[in-house]
Amino acid sequence: MDFTILLAEITTGFTNFTWGNAVMILVGVVLIYLAVVKEYEPVLLLPIGFGCILANIGMSADAGFMKVIYDAGIATELFPLLIFIGVGAMIDFSPLLSQPKMVLLGAAGQFGIYGTLLLALLLGFPMNEAASIGVIGAIDGPTAIFVSGRLAPNLLAPIAVAAYSYMSLIPIIQPPIMKLLTTRKERLIRMDYAPRPVSRLTLVIFPIFVTVVVSLVAPDAAPLIASLMLGNLLRESLVVDRLSKSAQNELINVATLFLGLAIGATMKAASFLNLETLMILALGLFAFILDTVAGLLFGKLMSVLSGGKVNPLIGASGISAFPMAGRLAAKMAQDEDFENFILMHAMGANTAGQLGSVIAGGLLLALVSGIV
Repeated sequence: MDFTILLAEITTGFTNFTWGNAVMILVGVVLIYLAVVKEYEPVLLLPIGFGCILANIGMSADAGFMKVIYDAGIATELFPLLIFIGVGAMIDFSPLLSQPKMVLLGAAGQFGIYGTLLLALLLGFPMNEAASIGVIGAIDGPTAIFVSGRLAPNLLAPIAVAAYSYMSLIPIIQPPIMKLLTTRKERLIRMDYAPRPVSRLTLVIFPIFVTVVVSLVAPDAAPLIASLMLGNLLRESLVVDRLSKSAQNELINVATLFLGLAIGATMKAASFLNLETLMILALGLFAFILDTVAGLLFGKLMSVLSGGKVNPLIGASGISAFPMAGRLAAKMAQDEDFENFILMHAMGANTAGQLGSVIAGGLLLALVSGIV
């Protein structure tokens, strides 16, 4: 009897297995390959890839322990907020506070969000889905998940995969665009770094001030900005070192692990293998490219207006993707001149982009809530 039941279960498993499941398992394996062999954002892509495999062998987010994880952390928006606490604890805003003009590059780096939203509308997506697709341009996984989870939960899987995949591919996607839109002379520009001193009081007041102002201007962004600034306050207060280190390590690692598994578990063949998913991935790439182009062009404008004192490469780091985008811009400058150090300028733009992506996500939520 027991053998008969076991045989029936095995037969049922193979009967329900389709070619689509096989394709999605291959997709999961590719994501794991990129994480393990290429080391592209392994903390993100490895659990997503494994979750994708689980989803297509009967352990999706619709039932069982994966549903518990999904309901606890994605449906409640908890995991993105916990990750933002960890991100905030890692960020040093002093390069931005000592160079306030970098806020302009952080704003320019969000242009792709709104450009992609308009394109998605032209392609026939409803406003809520178009806004969710556009936010891929933030190149910020937690923000993309938070916004799409509220506006278009049905698109959460492809949007999350696009956001995290493109974030991991920054070193591949951005350099050709940076070289295409800047001359070698521009990439050789050296920027003096003589930062205005930033007091500890300023660093402590800043996260509180930003939380209050952004929450009043864009209330829908309040949970994200509050989580980010709470983490930063833990860092800058210098009195809760254990909490700060826990946020930077245990908290963000555990939250990222379960978020990746939960997102991967939504990647079932039936809902993922379709033309709509391909369009979302293509639009996400367009958003990323448009962000980078807008940031570089604004960087070139600043260079002209400053009389050639601004290296346009820092404009590419105005996207979120902290700290990868900032480091890449600095590396591109050093590839031309090993003694050219623009890292702190790039990090100023990068941290501005982190704030800009959260505010942009909140504005999208407010915009769509007012229309839908």
